[in-house]
Amino acid sequence: MLKDKVHSIFTKHYKVLMSIPLILTILSLILIGINYSQTGDFFKKDISLRGGIAATITTNLEFSEEQIQSAIIVDSTVRKVTDLRTGRPTGYIIEVSDISSDELQKRLEEKLNLKLNSNNFSIEETGAKLGEAFYNQLMVAILFAFILMGISIFIMFRTFAPSIAVISAAFMDIVITLAVVNLLGLEISTAGITGFLLIIGYSVDTDVLLTNWAIRKREGSLFDRMYHSMKTGLTMTVAAIVVMLIGLSISNSNVIKEMFTIIFIALIVDLLSTYLTNAGILWTYCKKKGIT
Repeated sequence: MLKDKVHSIFTKHYKVLMSIPLILTILSLILIGINYSQTGDFFKKDISLRGGIAATITTNLEFSEEQIQSAIIVDSTVRKVTDLRTGRPTGYIIEVSDISSDELQKRLEEKLNLKLNSNNFSIEETGAKLGEAFYNQLMVAILFAFILMGISIFIMFRTFAPSIAVISAAFMDIVITLAVVNLLGLEISTAGITGFLLIIGYSVDTDVLLTNWAIRKREGSLFDRMYHSMKTGLTMTVAAIVVMLIGLSISNSNVIKEMFTIIFIALIVDLLSTYLTNAGILWTYCKKKGIT
């Protein structure tokens, strides 16, 4: 039986299992630290956070990213926009700094042989100071959300070890997800930081469920209660993962794709942090306290 196999593996090797997310967290902190030492930022910011120009070209003509980037000359990010039904290109989104909007339009017209006007070309410009203000406000929002979450957890359980286990799981989810995002080379916008805010909620629900069943319920053995909460938690998480995958496959919005990608990664990480590290901490705590 699956339950018996899980029981055998977990009870014999829970110390090893709970160390896996901890090791990943340490490696993630190292990677984030290296990125900070090299760039001065914890992650790659997009135009909305660092300031610059986001230009949208509407055209049926096909260009490679390299063609557009060589036409602009300065460093830029180019994304193709496609029609959801046909898969054909409908335009391009260009993000670039260190160039004026007039100069950008001029270079695109000259190098790509395009006639750009208000009907097929639009520009959104974010100042560096405004982008920095957005970034600072969103980081403060994440910090406050994390602190308030921690306070709520302590009020709920009123015990140190289980509360720290829940908070540490949320911390692991954020740190490991950020490291994976950096490894993938993804640029994070205001939408991406909102995704990290949502991670706190997605992380806490399964951890609270597991902790509540482990230390407050008394039906059955400790393992039976933890296993029951795991089945419920896995159902919620897998359902959320499926939703993220569907959204990524059918959406043509870069904002939705960015948020869903970050949440998808975090949900995978949360399975490890909740059912390896948090479960191991709870198992150790309950055994010491005589909760069986």
